[in-house]
Amino acid sequence: MPALNDLMCWYFRQRQNRILKSKTDAIYLQENLLSELIQLGKNTAFGKEHGFTSIQNKKTFTENIPVRSYHEIYPWIDKMLKGEQNILWPEKINWFAKSSGTSSAKSKFLPVSKRSLNVCHFRGGRDVLASYCIANPDTKIFTGRGVIIGGSHKPVEMANGIHAGDVSAVMMENMPLMGRLLNSPKRSIALMDEWESKIQAMAEATAKLNVTMLFGVPSWAMVLIKKLFEICETNNIYDIWPNFELFVHGGVSFTPYRHRYSNIFTSNNMQYMETYNASEGFFALQDDLQSDDLLLMTDYGIYYEFEDTVSKKVYPLAEVETNREYSMIISTTSGLWRYRIGDTIQFTSIQPFKIKISGRDTHFINVFGEELVVANADKAIDEACRKTNSTVKEYTVSARLMNGEHIGYHEWLIEFEQKPQNTSDFKFILDQSLQNLNSDYQAKRYKNMVLKAPEIHIAKNGLFYKWLENQGKLGGQHKVPRMSNKREFIDPLLKLNNQLTEIMP
Repeated sequence: MPALNDLMCWYFRQRQNRILKSKTDAIYLQENLLSELIQLGKNTAFGKEHGFTSIQNKKTFTENIPVRSYHEIYPWIDKMLKGEQNILWPEKINWFAKSSGTSSAKSKFLPVSKRSLNVCHFRGGRDVLASYCIANPDTKIFTGRGVIIGGSHKPVEMANGIHAGDVSAVMMENMPLMGRLLNSPKRSIALMDEWESKIQAMAEATAKLNVTMLFGVPSWAMVLIKKLFEICETNNIYDIWPNFELFVHGGVSFTPYRHRYSNIFTSNNMQYMETYNASEGFFALQDDLQSDDLLLMTDYGIYYEFEDTVSKKVYPLAEVETNREYSMIISTTSGLWRYRIGDTIQFTSIQPFKIKISGRDTHFINVFGEELVVANADKAIDEACRKTNSTVKEYTVSARLMNGEHIGYHEWLIEFEQKPQNTSDFKFILDQSLQNLNSDYQAKRYKNMVLKAPEIHIAKNGLFYKWLENQGKLGGQHKVPRMSNKREFIDPLLKLNNQLTEIMP
């Protein structure tokens, strides 16, 4: 279908000027958006309580509305879940994205308006394809189908016509016709609840298709690929999908997974694109395939602010600086007002505004003043894998204090796809890489005075999958928590690892 492919590529390239405007006019777009949001929200219950009619600019916006966590904004959301309208947003809200994330065992319910679906979530998906078509004029992705690996919780009715489910399921239920025609599997499979049955059904359905692109979290995409290998009795993805050329990934850092995927996707035509999308919205995408930073999309109905993680001062987009770590704060066309989403980012460029995700503001280790973040750990894992010819499936790390002492060490639990020949070499390289990446960690490791060498536990095959299954978190955006100051993740995982006496498939 070359003619159809050419037509589709032409269609998506029409977004090029608007994407360019998001780059060159970002501040103008954001300032106009803030005025529009305030105007739209002024007659809501939230808007009346916070004096939206008196808000004239960014200064009065920040004075009238405090930054809030989910717990703090929940009283308004709770009313909406019970069917009340015009609470946070004037548009009727019938859909909620259910998200538990890794920071809390309790589910979050985040409002999703029709406007945000159209100008944020779906626009983001279109712009991913547009950016790819612009960067690859000879692409053939529209000669085949795309496969979307969504969550394992289909929408359920809460009350009075209110529905909640994984954001991927909410999008699937509301997806425009073009999206349904381009992507697989069919909706009855995509919305299946039971994860293992769903993966089996997805593999069986997509093994027969001409799949050219895949969308999903790297860890869960790998589960689908392994199932395809199993049912097709091959270890070559191109025996199954001979024209496959694009993997669009997000949800977790791709760095620890890159080596594993390069061993599977061996075609010279293979391309990867990263996105930054979440239950709260679609934030950024990789518009340059030669660089792994992400273009912040400023015309998606999301007004951005950034809290310096050290000074705790909040800045608008016009005042951010490169190479400083910020917590993201958003105001959206779903009524999330100055909402702290929990992610931390760094700007790599301000002309245009490009970012890298550094982690979660609750996921770091600073027990000994080492200020270790997930981005450090991901890069160190990647270097250790490359130098020891090993591959890591999943990992988590926490700190342990020595009994009766003021020193301690970092305890790593790592599940390998391919183990290193010598674990001691892997540990040494990991430790040295962390010291090279993080001067605070290096200072604490000096002569073992504060922080001793890390300890590595090798996880049994399938440990993290089993743990997520026990938590009811298989599939979708669910992922393994990479690090924590406390031991709420690693201790249960170590206990489960000791209980697993058989190697899991």
